[in-house]
Amino acid sequence: MGIILGNGKLINRTGELIPAEVLVTDGRITAIAEKVDRAGHEWIDCRGGLISAGFIDVHVHLREPGLEQKETIATGANAAVRGGFTTIACMPNTRPSIDSVETVRYIHDKAREAGAARVLPYGAITIRQLGKELTDFSGLKEAGIFALTDDGVGVQSAGMMKKAMQEAAALGLSIVAHCEDDTLLPPGGALHDGVVAARHGLPGIPAESESVHVGRDILLAEQTGVHYHVCHISAKESVRLVRDGKRAGVNVTCEVTPHHLLLCDEDIPEDLNTNWKMNPPLRSRDDRAALIAGLKDGTIDIIATDHAPHTAEEKANGLERAPFGIVGLETAFPLLYTNLVLTGELTLKQLVDFLTVKPADCFQLPYGRLEIGAPADLTVIDLDTEKEVDPDTFASKGKNTPFAGWKCKGWPAVTLVDGKIVYRQA
Repeated sequence: MGIILGNGKLINRTGELIPAEVLVTDGRITAIAEKVDRAGHEWIDCRGGLISAGFIDVHVHLREPGLEQKETIATGANAAVRGGFTTIACMPNTRPSIDSVETVRYIHDKAREAGAARVLPYGAITIRQLGKELTDFSGLKEAGIFALTDDGVGVQSAGMMKKAMQEAAALGLSIVAHCEDDTLLPPGGALHDGVVAARHGLPGIPAESESVHVGRDILLAEQTGVHYHVCHISAKESVRLVRDGKRAGVNVTCEVTPHHLLLCDEDIPEDLNTNWKMNPPLRSRDDRAALIAGLKDGTIDIIATDHAPHTAEEKANGLERAPFGIVGLETAFPLLYTNLVLTGELTLKQLVDFLTVKPADCFQLPYGRLEIGAPADLTVIDLDTEKEVDPDTFASKGKNTPFAGWKCKGWPAVTLVDGKIVYRQA
């Protein structure tokens, strides 16, 4: 017995929405047609919703082990499937860091217990993410890491980064980088070095703190041949450097977050609410325009949320002391669909591709495709019903979002992972 996602629509190759039904058996997509024979199968009424391959997010923070007050693997994985994400890759800035085989195995075990989104753990580039000694890349690969990163901190030494890239390239692993040169950061910097920071007399985080590392690493990637991926790109200079790197034939890819696509520093409220504090910070209006342009011209490859849950108590500590980061798994698609697709900035096909086939291609994953024989990772999206973003309803422990109260369409209604229903809207 299989499952039929019936009375739905899918996006064809030309970007049109066409009537469709999808049959899932034994964890695979086994039929796609305008009508599928219901005999012997469970039939789910999609009510005219979009049937898409499940989304892939290559940048989330699940906090476990060690920081379970912020998020656990189970709560994060359940937040993911509520947002239509069926595969997520979790960052290593946990306690302990994901720098050992034992911790990688722990995460795999916890993800299986959760039975929600598929969780792919990153391995840290350096032990404890301190930038001083490389981890055991070979052992981490054998344990099942997704890629290598010290996300949360930039690898400060160019020599250390080059050595990491050389070893990663030899093993066929990707290097994924949080780009930030600490020598360019002012003490207490919390906002972009722009108009809002200046108006409030606050030290600002300059764009070059990011772009200097982007440029450095692209040159090192060219020398070593590694696949190099830039996390949460935010500055127009960084976009230009990636564009130039691609033109030169460097194997460089990058991601952008929903919040950097939709917001700039001028949107930050006068009370400097800490739910607007993230790293990299919201940058200028020109930077935001460059990010959208980069998506459209292929410089920016994918969209990733940088889902970063924190407790309400931490975020109440004031702008200087509150941690960086916002949550994003449960709101990414509705926000982007409403504010980029319905406004004409992107097509629906473009948005779906940025969340499915493109991250799969970047990291050579077997997911993210709506085709016969593919793993049955699927999400059904209600494109018509409008609802407000309400943090109180989140499955995530984190409620820290600047988008509370925004009215959006495009809410996921059903999510399947490996052919099993893991989320169904009540």
